[in-house]
Amino acid sequence: MSTLKGAAIIGQSGGPTSVINASAYGAIKTALDSDVITHVYGAENGIKGVLDDKLIDMAMEDPEELALMKFTPSSALGSCRYKLKDPDVDDTDYRRILEIFKKYDVRYFFYNGGNDSMDTCNKISKYCLKNGYECRVMGIPKTIDNDLAVTDHCPGFASAAKYIATSVMEVYRDARVYDTGMITVIEIMGRNAGWLTAASALAAYKGNGPDLIYLPEVDFDLDSFIEKVKAIYAKTGKVIVCVSEGIHDKDGKYIAEYGSDLASQRDSFGHAQMGGLASYLANVVKEATGAKVRGIELSLLQRCAAHSASQTDIDESFMSGKCAVEYAVAGITDKMVGLKRTYDENGKYVCEPELVDLSVVANTEKKVPLEWLNETRDGMNEKFIEYCLPLIQGETQMVKEDGLPRFANLKKVRATV
Repeated sequence: MSTLKGAAIIGQSGGPTSVINASAYGAIKTALDSDVITHVYGAENGIKGVLDDKLIDMAMEDPEELALMKFTPSSALGSCRYKLKDPDVDDTDYRRILEIFKKYDVRYFFYNGGNDSMDTCNKISKYCLKNGYECRVMGIPKTIDNDLAVTDHCPGFASAAKYIATSVMEVYRDARVYDTGMITVIEIMGRNAGWLTAASALAAYKGNGPDLIYLPEVDFDLDSFIEKVKAIYAKTGKVIVCVSEGIHDKDGKYIAEYGSDLASQRDSFGHAQMGGLASYLANVVKEATGAKVRGIELSLLQRCAAHSASQTDIDESFMSGKCAVEYAVAGITDKMVGLKRTYDENGKYVCEPELVDLSVVANTEKKVPLEWLNETRDGMNEKFIEYCLPLIQGETQMVKEDGLPRFANLKKVRATV
């Protein structure tokens, strides 16, 4: 493969995580250090920044400030939820993207995101190839939902899982302070895949976890749920339930829609807007039991809690961005950097990069294996614990000033040609 010289664009897309900037930093630093990448640009607000010609000159940033991205939550370059149309139907956006690529001599494009972002990568890669423009396109995975196909796990999931497990353990203790009964319903992110809610089982593994766990992989029966809560409450006087925001009945209707029309609202990708489930179930349970019931929605906290991030997750996220650039410079294109789980001779967990075809991963969701649930489908078994536990190891090395996090503050100098 011949050496390809030119500029690189790095963009972030979709919902942020506490470690997505570690991936971006891995790509930015490696690209800046490359002798074949001439300029490194950050796309403001993902692909929208490319379309609007809003690019950031990453060489103008202080290296020490960039390094703080490893421990800074959210998307430092800005994100978006913008769906590119099928180029065979409308290639307006693609012609504009190619125009910008040519303007800045962009020969490398790295996109850091989830399912829909990999779809964007795939479409841009195919369009460039079709139009005879050499540009190496690589996907850098991220999603707390952990639902990208093929890869063992996704950067961002482990830190969110660690926060969820820790929070559930803390709520467990708080809910047992008084000598009166109490039922707590905790709503956790996860529209179609229940990986995050399953992570609450780590709290149970430590003896401070939920009595019931419900994932969208299994149809939710409201009557059965109420009977189980009643039985546990009658026996112990304390109940904690963890539910995925996307649980649905046997007809596919979101339980969140029972209480409001929020889940009927859609974004540009056709995704339902979630929320309000904990409040709805808390009201239902209160009416059925007469007990004191509290509904808790973890909401954005679970994806931006950099203070409790897994150092393993941070390191793997950085690696995925670094490898994306190294692979592209070596001549590889149209791939995503997946994560492969291996074990050394002592049985210790090891993570290695693994290339995945963008066409395979785009718009494909990975669900929690049903065999990792318990027999009654309202909890997890040891197989999930074995899968998840190695991923949450290590404490963040976050820099602090005056007892508070020191996050990266980028200058974001606009690129010019």
